[in-house]
Amino acid sequence: MIRYFTEDIDFAFKGKSVHSAWLKAVSEEEGRRPGQISVIFCSDPYLLEINRKYLGHDYYTDIITFDYSEGDTISGDLFISVDTVRSNAEYYSADFKDELDRVIVHGVLHLIGYDDHTDEQSAEMRARENHYLERRPEFFK
Repeated sequence: MIRYFTEDIDFAFKGKSVHSAWLKAVSEEEGRRPGQISVIFCSDPYLLEINRKYLGHDYYTDIITFDYSEGDTISGDLFISVDTVRSNAEYYSADFKDELDRVIVHGVLHLIGYDDHTDEQSAEMRARENHYLERRPEFFK
């Protein structure tokens, strides 16, 4: 089950059921089943505090993924800074909704087992993101 929450911000995320179906299809194409996945939308300061407290990093980021997956069932918490997603969308001249979808699927790919610590891993992750972004249902692009 994929659930959506907000922390410390007023943010309305539309299309939850469509996004959930899309993310389920992503996980199934990768040979996995979705378990309990929480997508938590928050602010830059909120995510910075998580980054400092749990990862020991002192910088802003767009997403932090906590992976609780077991076997072929993916589960975890995806903390997403709406502030940074919005800034990145402006920086890359991308649509906010497209950038948000990219970050969400990025988090799910981490739960599946993809990583992005090296240039090669980052390139593979970006290719998978693009693949799944192209497969989003037409009516919520």
